[in-house]
Amino acid sequence: MADFKVGKITHYFDKIGVAVVELNDRLAVGDKIKISGHNNEVVMTVESMQIEHEKIQEANKGDTVGMKVDQEVSEGDEVYKLG
Repeated sequence: MADFKVGKITHYFDKIGVAVVELNDRLAVGDKIKISGHNNEVVMTVESMQIEHEKIQEANKGDTVGMKVDQEVSEGDEVYKLG
């Protein structure tokens, strides 16, 4: 199964290591993702997501979620779910 784009980073809070992701497809805790951008590529498993500071297990197309990331990412980076 091929990787497919599930969203885009719209903001990154470097002090707390949280990326804000605008989703165009479903994403769930436990999914393996790749964040690909200007000067980096991060492969990780989604450990936790939040909407409006509420912990969630999954989010759908059109949702904007906060997600803990273990490496620095940038606004505009693309988020892919690994198949």
